Amino acid sequence: MKRYLLFRILRSILSIFLVTTLTYTIIYSLVPRRAVFQDDVQYGKLKGKPDELAEYENTAFSKMGYIEYYNSKKLVDTVKKEHPEVSGEPTAENQQILEEWTKENGWDLKQFPLNKTYYATKDVPLPKRVYRFYANMLQIDHPWKVQDPDNPDMKRSLRITNDELAGWALVGSGTQYKYQIYFDKQFPYIHQNIVHLDLGISYPTFAGRNVTEVIGGGQGKSDSQEVTFANGKTSRSSVDVYSRQYQMTSQLSERDKQLYGDNYAHTDKNYRDPSMIGISFRMGVIAVLLAYGIGIPLAMFMARFKGKLPDKMGIGLVTVLISVPSLAFIYFFRFIGSRLFNLPDSFPTFGAGDIRSYILPTVILGLLSISNIIIWIRRYMIDQQSADYVKFAKAKGLNSREIARKHIFKNAAIPIVNQIPMSIIGAITGATMTETIFAAPGMGKMLPDAIQAHNNPVVMAIVFVFTTVAVTSVLIGDLAMAMVDPRINLAEGGK
Repeated sequence: MKRYLLFRILRSILSIFLVTTLTYTIIYSLVPRRAVFQDDVQYGKLKGKPDELAEYENTAFSKMGYIEYYNSKKLVDTVKKEHPEVSGEPTAENQQILEEWTKENGWDLKQFPLNKTYYATKDVPLPKRVYRFYANMLQIDHPWKVQDPDNPDMKRSLRITNDELAGWALVGSGTQYKYQIYFDKQFPYIHQNIVHLDLGISYPTFAGRNVTEVIGGGQGKSDSQEVTFANGKTSRSSVDVYSRQYQMTSQLSERDKQLYGDNYAHTDKNYRDPSMIGISFRMGVIAVLLAYGIGIPLAMFMARFKGKLPDKMGIGLVTVLISVPSLAFIYFFRFIGSRLFNLPDSFPTFGAGDIRSYILPTVILGLLSISNIIIWIRRYMIDQQSADYVKFAKAKGLNSREIARKHIFKNAAIPIVNQIPMSIIGAITGATMTETIFAAPGMGKMLPDAIQAHNNPVVMAIVFVFTTVAVTSVLIGDLAMAMVDPRINLAEGGK
């Protein structure tokens, strides 16, 4: 069993790696590089300023990993290490030195159109970009993470203490985040800042923000609460004190130093609405539970009355659900829910803080996958009705309802568990349509938006998250099958 589990985990990691790498290769090789500026308003404003436009372009391409970029200052500072006489002036002598250096090191020397100063670029090969994507994915915090030349005597430690702002926590010094492990009133109640995912920088939408912050951070308006700072001052603020990060001494303001008492003065904000991941997770989990909550009783009911009117009506309903295109299905139930039950047909109508916003997209998402659950469980229960243990139960005098509930349904746990991975994958697929149609700010809606905006880093992050969830659900489904059915020997399959 242990050998099989290790094999499956490794295979799951390989599957995630292959899907993510293939997607990365397609996006960064087939999508034209300049397409990222297609809907960038700032790019259009700079068209009359060629120097600023060139700086903007190269900075953006550098952040997305297409190129390495040295602006004029960085280029001169780098070349000066070998040629102290070089300067940024556009002279023949400087140009010759810079041309020789860039040629030797594989860079392309270029000039800004107006001020004629020099800069250098170097294309990053696709394999190297893929390597950097994975190499930088896991960011592990530690006491030697921060290197601040203006604070050479900084203490480096990890200690458990009752902090004045966060309460009991594992507090770091020299780490990027002050609170490595902390507790609060939000699920799952215990949180960590030791390991973070780095999936790149978002661009052009949410420009300059870390991708994990875009899809995993709060949304909407900032949420101000009473906060007591380290200096004892209390005021209403939206700062998230648990997110305190090290601020370089050269960038630290006197106000922040007074409020926090140390260099850990950079904080994120608290927002009223959940993150994209949070919204998608809520609707996805409830949709799967809803699909099983409706599908299992309905399948059992149909199986009990096989060939009779209830069964025929159920088969007709399932046939319609399968036959109708998903898009038409969503719009039909959206119309019914809006007109008959007065539910909002758009998520922003009431926002993420109102439960009514979630009802229609969640119910529809659950109904999209209910047909497969009904078909599988009905078929299995009908097959079991002719089994010997059912005949024996009838001979004991049990009625059909007791036999279905106490005997057949126990064995039906096998197809129920078997359908869990497919239901989760179906919820991921359906979320793209339902969230887009209802304008719900989740990952399902963000994926087509990011594709349309050519926000490649966000596309990659969402594909990575969806692939990880799908592959993990398949693994959990296999393990759950072995738990509900002792006859399944996973160890044999792992040899």
